Amino acid sequence: MKDKPQATPRQRTIREERELDGIGLHTGKATRIRLRPAEANTGIVLRRVDLDGSPEVPATVDSVHSTDRGTTLARGDVLVHTVEHMLAAVAAHQVDNLVIDIEGIEPPAGDGSARPYEALITSAGIREQDAPARVIRPTEPVTIREGDASFVVAPGPDYRVSTTIEFDHPLVGRQYGSFLIDPESFEAELAEARTFGFLHEVERLRSRGLAMGGSTLNALVLTDEGIADDVQLRFPDEFVRHKTLDIVGDLALVGARINAHIVAERPGHRGNVALARTLLERFGNGSDSGNGRRLDIQDILNYLPHRYPFLLVDRVVDYVERKRIVGIKNVSINEPFFVGHFPGHPIMPGVLVIEAMAQVGGLLLMDALENPDAKVVYFMSLNNVKWRRPVTPGDQIRFEVEVVQIRGTTCKMKGVGRVDGKVVAEAEMMARVVDR
Repeated sequence: MKDKPQATPRQRTIREERELDGIGLHTGKATRIRLRPAEANTGIVLRRVDLDGSPEVPATVDSVHSTDRGTTLARGDVLVHTVEHMLAAVAAHQVDNLVIDIEGIEPPAGDGSARPYEALITSAGIREQDAPARVIRPTEPVTIREGDASFVVAPGPDYRVSTTIEFDHPLVGRQYGSFLIDPESFEAELAEARTFGFLHEVERLRSRGLAMGGSTLNALVLTDEGIADDVQLRFPDEFVRHKTLDIVGDLALVGARINAHIVAERPGHRGNVALARTLLERFGNGSDSGNGRRLDIQDILNYLPHRYPFLLVDRVVDYVERKRIVGIKNVSINEPFFVGHFPGHPIMPGVLVIEAMAQVGGLLLMDALENPDAKVVYFMSLNNVKWRRPVTPGDQIRFEVEVVQIRGTTCKMKGVGRVDGKVVAEAEMMARVVDR
């Protein structure tokens, strides 16, 4: 008997706004956050409301600026430090859309755990939204290593993280824990676990401008034999629980829910972010979401008028009619444009990268038509086109195109192309469906 297909969950946001203030763990400066409900498909967005124009920093792996003693996000010169505890609570509560206003460069440290954020979200309440949630569901095991950290990702019916850590300290040693990641389990088993560090590191960290707000009130400070100020552990294995909390917070940067069993050995922020990038690269940003519909090359040929050598889409891995589409382009050295474009140093022409994105967007419109053979999509304008990095043979470009607005036969879309989880190009496009 075949397993029943998993129902597609709906996106979620909070019901009411909530505020929290305090000091930053690393900056030691006063800070305040406000959690605000957001529309469907917004994602998690951080807004530096203390800066002119309230610039936004999306909580995605593309925004990762640093993983030194915490995860720092940035867009341009706009930074937000130490986001992992806050994002862990957001991810555990399966909040897909949220705007977080921040007055300062870092969220409040609280007591060094995710408990203050957990309480904030619980108090705000959850509201379901009329849009399918993006869910990463790995279909095969994956193993990665980053420095001393190693991870195995296995398919699973839910989200579970099993973590092993090892430190040369009498209170830590080698610890293992396995935890289901859902609102109830997170609150009971992980949210209260506090960050920790070693007393002998404090002076060196502060010389680098880190841990300026750290104290035994918001961190477990380990001496040679115990914990400074005789602070008591909340769990005998509080250290591995906090490391698991960090994993959940860093993996929130995939921008999708996760259905998988993550097995982590000696994790750290750098390794966690590398894992997030791998999940995006292998299984996509919610590629198993929406209505689960896919298009192979024969389907694409039925809808697009293009043919070799100008057909630049190989398959569609996610499609929601007139809402969004995710298409794949595999870049081969046999592409005809490599013959004359930068001979000896093959780079895919940037205009063709955008053309491939436009073809994916064209499929988003054509597949909603009753008689596609009699119609064609013409692109009317391109705006805010940006090329972030070159595309070379062997790359696989993942194009994600979303509808911004549809009026009659005219559609405004926004697209982004990624290779290995890193943005290579983005653009806003305007297209119109006309008779052939």
